[in-house]
Amino acid sequence: MLGSAIQQEAAPSPGLDVWLLGSSLALLALGLLMVASASMPVADDNLDQPFFFLIRQCFAVGVGFVLGFGALQIPVAFWYRSGPLLLLLSMGLLVLVLVPGIGTEVNGSTRWIRVGPINVQVSEPVKLFVMIYVAGYLQRHNSAVQAAMMAMLRPMLVLGVLAMLLLLEPDFGAAAVLIATAVGMVFLAGVNIAQFASLQASVIAIMGALLYFSDYRRARLMSFLDPWADPFNSGFQLTQSLIAIGRGELFGVGLGASIQKLFYLPEAHTDFLFAILAEELGLVGVTLVIGLYVILVHRAFQISAQAERAEMPFACYLAFGIGLLFALQTLINLGVNMGVLPTKGLTLPLMSYGGSSVVVMCLALAVLLRIDLESRVLDPLYQRRQLRRVLGV
Repeated sequence: MLGSAIQQEAAPSPGLDVWLLGSSLALLALGLLMVASASMPVADDNLDQPFFFLIRQCFAVGVGFVLGFGALQIPVAFWYRSGPLLLLLSMGLLVLVLVPGIGTEVNGSTRWIRVGPINVQVSEPVKLFVMIYVAGYLQRHNSAVQAAMMAMLRPMLVLGVLAMLLLLEPDFGAAAVLIATAVGMVFLAGVNIAQFASLQASVIAIMGALLYFSDYRRARLMSFLDPWADPFNSGFQLTQSLIAIGRGELFGVGLGASIQKLFYLPEAHTDFLFAILAEELGLVGVTLVIGLYVILVHRAFQISAQAERAEMPFACYLAFGIGLLFALQTLINLGVNMGVLPTKGLTLPLMSYGGSSVVVMCLALAVLLRIDLESRVLDPLYQRRQLRRVLGV
């Protein structure tokens, strides 16, 4: 009787991870606040509706909550079984967006499919679907991946096809994040270091060649290296972003008081939202945002380790992939805003304006929360902690 009572009391709490959920909600709330601040001048001038982008972003967050709640009810095993189907769906979406009359072109890139009044950026769900496929592949072929070069290359060749489709849009940023996340997941599975190093060298060489042989990418790279050489043309966006960040100083100029969002900094509410945040909230606001992302990514990696202890390899790889996706996309966006990296069309996760990104990130977080709930039941370390808590030792 005592043993069963202890086991019952030591059972993992059904509550969601407070740190992961809290940091995510804080980023979403802060993102809505900054989207409203950064987009109002443009929306009022172009559409005569100052809250146009905020309303659409709130709708996207609402859809993300609904779909995320649904995903939270789905067992992790379902995603494992669905991996190959989701890979085929990813290929279908990337092909479909390139079909004339179906794909929608914006700013010279064909990355969206119009569904009624909404534009869906197909690369966003593809990132999550591909992580699910790679995690399933690594569970099914873990021993082979660790021993044979070909087993390690097989998923990378599949991803190479997806990357080529992304480059046809073109969307170099999404292709780079997709490949880098997959490479990180393969490394986690335990590979031969020499073979992995050769894989990395090949990926870097291919990416470098794509940069060199593409005129517009090479032009972006050159303007990134010295934006002040042509501050009113090729370097205009980056110089305006740096001016915004520099104006923020310690405490910022005040919420809503940004000058750069007044038609100086292009895409202020999307890719360069961070620059407006730095201008209005200063170093204090920047530190807060980075701290929230650190908490989110750290919890994702802890959940991955928890799933590994619970002997749930698929969940382990997927949780790691989700954490790595958030980390890479955040680092790239911040790097672009601060002039550390060339300009890429990548949003700041959970914060920048973009319905597809927000919805998919909410889904990814829901899957991560589900992994946490299931792995806690089987994690021996968690069970020992709960038992010590019950016994008061």
